[in-house]
Amino acid sequence: MSRVAIIMGSKSDMPTIQYCLDTLDEFGIKYVVKVLSAHRTPKETAKFTKGAQKNGIKIIIAAAGMAAHLAGAVAANTTLPVIGIPIESKSLAGIDALFSTVQMPGGIPVACMAIGTAGAKNAAVLAVQILSLSDRKLQNRLSAYKKKLARKVLKP
Repeated sequence: MSRVAIIMGSKSDMPTIQYCLDTLDEFGIKYVVKVLSAHRTPKETAKFTKGAQKNGIKIIIAAAGMAAHLAGAVAANTTLPVIGIPIESKSLAGIDALFSTVQMPGGIPVACMAIGTAGAKNAAVLAVQILSLSDRKLQNRLSAYKKKLARKVLKP
């Protein structure tokens, strides 16, 4: 059963989202990927989001560019943790998506990551950190992952 849902606003977001998927794969986290839009498929987005928890989803990662309302629209329809990834765009380099993702009203939180591929990878790591709170094996894998990152920096 999938523990994480990754929703992207467009198929064109997949090259960025692949960093998220690769990181979740590294930790053995099962996920489901959907293309849903806050603007073009609002009913389908709300339906999927509202049913996510009963379908075993623990965390939703929502990625979108430009007028990136996806993470907020998702957060408005669930009590699950929502992690937003602003996708880089040609016109404003993702700043527009960053502002749309990070500027949420009080009571509707979205954990906003960095713009682009670093944000995609960090969204997966944050999801792993949340899931590891109730999973000792995952905590151990996360600890090993962090040590591996440190070794890469310290390696001459």
